[in-house]
Amino acid sequence: MTEGNFVDYIKIYASSGKGGQGSVHLHREKYITKGGPDGGDGGRGGHIILRGDKNMWTLFHLKFKRHFRAEGGGAGSASRSTGHDAKDIYIDVPLGTIVRDADTDEILHEITDHEKEVILLPGGKGGLGNWHFKSSTNQTPRYAQPGIDGQDGWFRIELKLLADVGLVGFPNAGKSTLLSVLTSAKPKIADYAFTTLKPNLGIVEHRDHQTFVIADIPGIIEGAAEGKGLGHRFLRHIERNSALLFLIPADSNDINKEYDILLNELKQHNPELLDKDRLLAISKTDMLDEELIAEIKQDLPKGIETIFISSVAEIGLQELKDKLWKMLNS
Repeated sequence: MTEGNFVDYIKIYASSGKGGQGSVHLHREKYITKGGPDGGDGGRGGHIILRGDKNMWTLFHLKFKRHFRAEGGGAGSASRSTGHDAKDIYIDVPLGTIVRDADTDEILHEITDHEKEVILLPGGKGGLGNWHFKSSTNQTPRYAQPGIDGQDGWFRIELKLLADVGLVGFPNAGKSTLLSVLTSAKPKIADYAFTTLKPNLGIVEHRDHQTFVIADIPGIIEGAAEGKGLGHRFLRHIERNSALLFLIPADSNDINKEYDILLNELKQHNPELLDKDRLLAISKTDMLDEELIAEIKQDLPKGIETIFISSVAEIGLQELKDKLWKMLNS
């Protein structure tokens, strides 16, 4: 999947089908001249249904099809025959998808399970045929119910990646390089800020063929919680991660300050993010000698475990995987 094909936000219009018209019919048969009402009910209109698919990672398939309309149900007919129910319209979405009302911003549904189905808009119920209205005082009713109208509206569909570990750091901290070394993912890598404009997922192979999923989230800048830079477009992906791996390069001017800024942006976006397990990795340590490492260790952020790694020289990567695995399974 190329970066351009990753779509995590889309707006769609959906309209469910109208119920079928109930039938007005009086039974007629040879030797039975007045058989009474026997008009059947109308069929149900088509639902608009969301369905989770674990094999999907993006909303790209909805980029060029944003209108979904279900057909109306069939009309009832003689002999109390019910009209056919209309075909339901299914919209497949990746796990981690949230659906909001576009007008009120209310969260309507959340899809986190494979093949889970939720009805976004129910189809209209079919109208009752005239045989329902027969009574002792009205033995030949010549009316039936019309079908109930379907529903429609605009909806916002957002994807929050389902990953075990989220990589958090400033642009150009080395997140994409680390992901490419730990996994088989091939993110775009270059020596300039904001190389990663879309989240990348990779599967990390641990000991004894055990695996976990890690997500490279686009870099944070100060003010991201207010929407600066990539803003909320990446912060919502972090919400679903079980653990957070903070990545700060060894050549940073102030490791403590960078960590505090990162932590503050997460707190402003959603204070619950601070409840997740956290690990700090100091990257690009192949540039340091033991004396410099010892000096940096004396002034590291408090309250978080720290590990020194190098993606290029593959220093400390196995220890990093062990620590992440322990965090995820503690």
